[in-house]
Amino acid sequence: MDSIIFHIDVNSAFLSWTALKLLQEGYETDIREVPAIIGGDQESRHGIVVAKSIPAKKYGIETAEPVAQAMKKCPNLLMFPPEHKYYSEQSRKLMSYLSKICPVIEQVSVDECYMSYDPISTKFDSPMEAAYYIKDSVREKFGFTVNVGISDRKVLAKMASDMQKPDKVHTLYHNEIQEKMWPLPISDLFMCGKSASNKLMSMGINTIGEFAICDEKLVESWLKSHGKLIWEFANGIDDSIVNTSREKVKGVGNSVTLSSDLTDLFQAKKVLQKLTKSVEGRMNKKGVMASSICVEIKYASFKSVSHQKQLNYSVDKYDDMIDTVYDLFEELWDGEPIRLLGVRTTKLTYSDEPRQMNLFEFQDMLEKENKQKKADEAMESIINKFGDGVISRGAGGIDFDE
Repeated sequence: MDSIIFHIDVNSAFLSWTALKLLQEGYETDIREVPAIIGGDQESRHGIVVAKSIPAKKYGIETAEPVAQAMKKCPNLLMFPPEHKYYSEQSRKLMSYLSKICPVIEQVSVDECYMSYDPISTKFDSPMEAAYYIKDSVREKFGFTVNVGISDRKVLAKMASDMQKPDKVHTLYHNEIQEKMWPLPISDLFMCGKSASNKLMSMGINTIGEFAICDEKLVESWLKSHGKLIWEFANGIDDSIVNTSREKVKGVGNSVTLSSDLTDLFQAKKVLQKLTKSVEGRMNKKGVMASSICVEIKYASFKSVSHQKQLNYSVDKYDDMIDTVYDLFEELWDGEPIRLLGVRTTKLTYSDEPRQMNLFEFQDMLEKENKQKKADEAMESIINKFGDGVISRGAGGIDFDE
């Protein structure tokens, strides 16, 4: 008999965790029950959607789309900034609790993990009973919900947990894939990104089942080695096990092929901002920090160039990365029309690993404290001269009343 594997995934984790924090602080609305998003700046409407509520999804709002675009779809949309330190705390509490239920777990991001059912099979009458116990006890203990996917294949457990949400348990055993998985849109297949799914749909392949029955070699000719991987997933082929030792993440990045060649520095920086914000979100979800940043350019001539910089200390925030991204781009760009831009971080360490602050980090911290002190002194001087009402602190710094 094959081993049974659970995939446990927090439902809209960042939004759920922010909702709980707000309720604890006295906020009257549960933002999980209204159109709401996490991400961006409410005043400037800059940035991208990091997480969305189910009501927001009904307006067609998608993760990673610009906040300004989401606001157009739903003018009454509530928006809150991400709080990654708080999310990490919630993640640690959840994983600690799950590991007490079963020690054989593999955390794959801040809000999801795999768990082996075998070590706890004698405590429950069935995998379904164990999954419901996990789901219900998490809701009762923490106040947020999870989905639990059950399968005899790791990838299928992941696919099962992504089915109808929230607060659900779903099975997707190997003998159920034709009935439950094959009718789904090809874009729902795990690891089949937008580029691959668009290419397959342009070839008339619209469902996972239509893709699964394609010739394997033909798929490889279309999508190279990645095509073989997702073809295996479509057929439920996956012999990986729950790995309790955390694997080293080698790099986190994102790139975009532009709809038209880019020749303007201002527009290029806008694209780099979105890419860097996306990379920040992915790093925070994986719980990693980077000490090296790389920028890639592919020109309209299809010539590719890249440049990277080793940092003096590790970073995981947009504000700590964007200036380096700009510098690398300006050093690279020769003025030719740009077809593709990419940002990637490497030399990663996990955020929760013990780490000694080095001299450069200490100096940077002192510089930031010094700048803040000067800003506070300047503000106090203005208030003393003109009165309390002349100045207020905004989300992005100091705003002057006109």
